Amino acid sequence: MVASSATAVAGLSTAEVTERQRRYGPNELPAPRPPSVTGRILTQLRDPLVLVLLAAAVITALLRDFSDLAVILLVIVLNTTVGVVQEIRADRAVAALRRMAAPAARVRRDGADVTIPAAQLVPGDVVRVEAGDIVPADLRLLEAVRLSVDEAALTGESVPVARDAGEELSAGTVAATGRAVGEVSRTGADSALGRIAALVAGQPRRATPLQRRLAGLGRVLAFAAAGLSAVVLAVGVARGQPLGEMLLAAVSLTVAAVPESLPAVVTLALALGAHRMARQAAIVRRLPAVETLGSVTVLATDKTGTLTEGVMAVDRLVLPDGTAVTLTGRGYDPAGSAEPAAGPDTRRLAEAMVLCNDAALAAPGADQPLWRAVGDPMEAALLVAGARCGVPADLRERLPRVGEVPFDATRRRMTTVHRHPAGGHVVACKGAPDVLLAPGGPVRIDDDGRHRALDAAAELSRAGYRVLAVAGARRDESGAEHDLDLLGLVALADPVRAETADTVAAFREAGIELVLITGDHPATAAAIAERVGLTAGPARVALGDDAAAADLRTEVFARTGPEQKLTIIGRLQHSGAVVAMTGDGVNDAPALRRADIGVAMGRGGTEAARQAADLVLADDNLATIGRAVREGRRIYANIRRFLVYALSGGTAEVLIMLAGPWIGLPVPLLPAQILWINMNTHGLPGVALGGEPAEDGLMHRPPRRPGEAILGGLAARIAISGSLITAAALGAALLARHAGGPWQSVLFTVLGLAQLGVALAVRVRGARERNWGLDAAVALSLALQLGALWLPWLRDLLGTEALSLPQFAAAAGFAAVPGLVTLLLVRRRRGAERAGRPAAGGRTPYAPPAATACDEGATTPEGGVR
Repeated sequence: MVASSATAVAGLSTAEVTERQRRYGPNELPAPRPPSVTGRILTQLRDPLVLVLLAAAVITALLRDFSDLAVILLVIVLNTTVGVVQEIRADRAVAALRRMAAPAARVRRDGADVTIPAAQLVPGDVVRVEAGDIVPADLRLLEAVRLSVDEAALTGESVPVARDAGEELSAGTVAATGRAVGEVSRTGADSALGRIAALVAGQPRRATPLQRRLAGLGRVLAFAAAGLSAVVLAVGVARGQPLGEMLLAAVSLTVAAVPESLPAVVTLALALGAHRMARQAAIVRRLPAVETLGSVTVLATDKTGTLTEGVMAVDRLVLPDGTAVTLTGRGYDPAGSAEPAAGPDTRRLAEAMVLCNDAALAAPGADQPLWRAVGDPMEAALLVAGARCGVPADLRERLPRVGEVPFDATRRRMTTVHRHPAGGHVVACKGAPDVLLAPGGPVRIDDDGRHRALDAAAELSRAGYRVLAVAGARRDESGAEHDLDLLGLVALADPVRAETADTVAAFREAGIELVLITGDHPATAAAIAERVGLTAGPARVALGDDAAAADLRTEVFARTGPEQKLTIIGRLQHSGAVVAMTGDGVNDAPALRRADIGVAMGRGGTEAARQAADLVLADDNLATIGRAVREGRRIYANIRRFLVYALSGGTAEVLIMLAGPWIGLPVPLLPAQILWINMNTHGLPGVALGGEPAEDGLMHRPPRRPGEAILGGLAARIAISGSLITAAALGAALLARHAGGPWQSVLFTVLGLAQLGVALAVRVRGARERNWGLDAAVALSLALQLGALWLPWLRDLLGTEALSLPQFAAAAGFAAVPGLVTLLLVRRRRGAERAGRPAAGGRTPYAPPAATACDEGATTPEGGVR
């Protein structure tokens, strides 16, 4: 409700403020009560694989296998600690939104202007806002003078929006130009920021694809291990073996069949991946997100600040004769050039852009590494364009302003008058082309010229540009807006990043679909999507209001708000997609949290977006996501590589315990021997496999299917490797028994060495880097395996016997066979993949406009106003 004139003059009284503070509370966003540490820990311990580990810990404690118990407990503590810490950090998203409120507000109370903390504002307060101020609460404007508001953080709109008396301002937006007086309409949780905070708080973290797959694997392994161990127990007892001995063997086999080092492998792989990504400007806030990137099937990207630079810039000028002048440079840095080089007509246009202008540019400093706009970003872009066309920096001092007709929403133009040092005056005018060029308007132009100019402006608008017409005149009197000459058209845009088109092409080659979700105008969004190669042809565009019913093949969603972004992300996930979402504004925070992985811009983004995200890009570069996706795929491939290795050994141990009694080997392995092999092979070598480098061509493959099990496509490989190890171990044991040798120790040796051979067989080959950690781990495990044969105290502990050199050589020969066969099969499979891989394709990217290239060292020719 608009305040009465009396209230507007005097503001609220102290008594009214006190009563309203009691009724409405402070102008702060409510902080949700965080879960207790105990609750967080219990949540982590409910993971199925962790439950299997807890059961294994109980069993190993009963068996007095304290070394395995220590390893298992260490893994549980490590995983739980990492999970709890990451949850606490993720819950800071809402706290970041609370800090978005302005720290102070200029308010009128009891008839006097005072400055108070923004948290003390109440509905009905009369607040004054000037250029550069953050709006402290939702306001209804009572007065507005040349007010424009940067709403990018809330709406994604890249261009400041003019606001007039009677309209609303939202908390968290920034006054770009002008000044205003407004009455507080909503505070705290009821404000625009409060509604977004509620959206963020209402989005629970989704389990990552890896977490869901490992949970399923944990359940399968638990049931399978328990069932097979029960069979081993039953078979042994049926063949007359002591119940106690077979019970101990069955329990040991249960522990051995479950790869308890899997969580350690996952944790180490994710930690190493996070470290590698940090060196490439990708900061991981939630550890499981590292692998999630490798599962992404759809990348929902913001436009402003992600595909584009997040600034306003003049891309090109169109002179009255149709000549197009392209400007090159980066951001608000005045360095750059005009192509073709600025001639007299171009300089005259550029000088008018600088003169009819109230903005300024701030040079880089200690707290700001880049050039930045002071005032209206659009006018700052005109200043930069003038500098790139050779306009002297002191032009406005040389031609001082002596009159002006300010811009307003009705006139849609601005005119300034300047005194020329040689005598007379210069008039400069800028505004909407249809206003300046209208019949009877300020520009004198014939019909043909008018139609050509309007057609050119329409074509630029369809290409996604914001278009201004600029006019001017030199005259003796300080006359007004009439009989001006059209100097040209100015096409402004948020420039596409130089690397965006190549990055988009790389994502498409990797089989990742891209969707543009922005608060910007549909035509602008479609033009950007087509320019960077996000679409093959004309973009399919839907408005945010239609998000709930739009075709999921839609490539561009425009005019979207926070709730609509949530709808889009949710529908994509419901269709089975694994969705990554990029964003930088407060309005992106709920969707960043809802997505399978939220990616925030670290340099130009808001704190709310950074805290809601799983990954923060320190360089605001979309290409960094591509490198992170590659890292995620590498990690997932290594986890599967470990599973092939570990489950092959576990399968062999189960088969040996099942088949041994039927071929004359009553108790093939003692419980201590099973646990030793399991610890020795699944420990260091298994963990080291998590550090294998990426295979060549990893980013030329499509992403894995979202519903694919983690063992998808691996069952045959595990069965083959497990059967080979089983055959080699049992065959060597039978020959040793036939020869009267220590057959159980031979079986023990072959089983351990064969698993180490498989570890070397499944490693990555042909990569530019080598995982020396695996070599060291295998060497150490080999030494421990040999120590179990030749160190007396280990022999007593494990019940083994020493082997002679010929016996050991024969055992090593048997043990080499599974690794060699596995290596041949792996090479054959990789060769078939390379031969059958489709050619790298995707849509041919549209070349980025020249305005995105930075041309250092451009000259600045002198020029004057004629």
